[in-house]
Amino acid sequence: MEVKAKAKYLRFSPSKGRLVADMIRGKSVHEAVGMLSYTPRKSARAVKKLLDSAIANAQTREGVNVDELYVKSICVDEGPTLKRIRLRSMGRANRIFKRTSHVTIVLDEI
Repeated sequence: MEVKAKAKYLRFSPSKGRLVADMIRGKSVHEAVGMLSYTPRKSARAVKKLLDSAIANAQTREGVNVDELYVKSICVDEGPTLKRIRLRSMGRANRIFKRTSHVTIVLDEI
């Protein structure tokens, strides 16, 4: 039985979030939580919080054994980009793109 959890508009770029997602894809839930706890990346904290939410969703369903769950798929998609400017010398300006991410986790039983 599949269990899903989504988080939208997270403030890290999708490319940096995919590095963390590739690390836990296919792992058991307990192993993934352990890996995310000791990963020193901003995106790892957000993905761990989302994984905890997916585990809580699984516990509310009947017939799901939490000890047998694994990360079936994790997808980090691009969200809207916040556009800002940085003033430069001689009247110029540079664009700054603050990227956001949408993360989806699907857990399944072994």
